[in-house]
This record gives sequence, structure tokens and C-alpha cells, in this order.
Amino acid sequence: MNEKSVRLFKNDFMESLTHVHPIVPLLFWSPVILFLLWRSLFVHELTVLQVSTMILPGLFVWTLTEYLLHRYVFHYAAKSAAGKWVVHMFHGVHHDVPTDKTRLVMPPAGAVIVMAILWVFFSLLIPAPWVEPFCAFFIVGYLIYDYIHYATHHFQMRHSLLHALKIRHLKHHYTENKEKFGVSSPLWDWVFGTLD
Repeated sequence: MNEKSVRLFKNDFMESLTHVHPIVPLLFWSPVILFLLWRSLFVHELTVLQVSTMILPGLFVWTLTEYLLHRYVFHYAAKSAAGKWVVHMFHGVHHDVPTDKTRLVMPPAGAVIVMAILWVFFSLLIPAPWVEPFCAFFIVGYLIYDYIHYATHHFQMRHSLLHALKIRHLKHHYTENKEKFGVSSPLWDWVFGTLD
């Protein structure tokens, strides 16, 4: 565990679930992505071209989901003590100690819950077999976000585009947290007026 960390649970096992090495999401979600793509190609017998039509929609919807979750769920102004604790556990702790390397990517214990809810939602909107490649690329979008987020806190990011993402995200941390909710893209901040 990082020396600059905030303890969330008295129970050591529960506390361990809130810390994660940055390689864990890639190791955890890559087999899921590959399984969904394998099913798309070999069970549902979609062509590579058909599967590839889900790349942009999956990534695009991820950017919107990232924005909405960050703005309305992770920065939810809870009133009850329990609500405040949940918001703090999922995201507030990251704002308390933004340099904690073990809390910069989402632990699988929390990500699985969020993805299960989103899977049900997407399954209602996207017909089979298209929901599987869509979700595969949606998860790719999530991984891109996770690693951009990690990099904004721990790497210099000299490329102009990446550097701009870093500056925006750090401003989100060191202002009143009422703007700049997009981490991997400023698109939805621009659309919803939270860019500046």
C-alpha cells in the first residue's frame, strides 16, 4: 500500500479490495474483451467488418458514460451519512489523496458491479448479438480512460494532446470540482458547459 493513503475499512480484507496495482484492470478485463469478441465472431458468426462497426459506438458511449458517472455519481452531493460514505469510498478518497497510486484505477470489485448494471442497461437497448462487440469496445474505452487517468497523475505526458488532458484533469482536482469531468475526452464538458 502507498504510504500516502487513506484507510476506508477497519477490516484488512475489505481494505485490500480498495487498493489495486495499475496492471490489474488490464489483466482482469482483457479476457472479458477477448471472450466477447470471440463470441461475436465464432458463436454469433459476425464478420470482422461487422464487429468493427461497434468500435466507434462503444468508445463514444464510453466517453459519455465516463462523464455522466464522474459528474453525477462520483460527485453526487449526498445528504445522508451513508450516502456521503459511499461517494467518498468510490471517488472522494481519490480527491483526498490524488497521488495514491493504488487508487487511480478502478478496483475490479467496484468495476464489476458498475459493468453488470451497464450490461443489463445496454442489453435492453442493443439487440443481440451486437451488444457483445459493443460492450467489448466499451470496456476498451474504459481501459483507455483508466490509463489516461493514471498517467495524468504520474507521468509528464509531453505530447500536446495528452498534456492538455493532464492539465484539465489536474485543474479538476485543484479547483472546486464543478467542472472538467471528462478525463479521456473534453467532448462532453464542451457539450454540457462544464469545460471551464
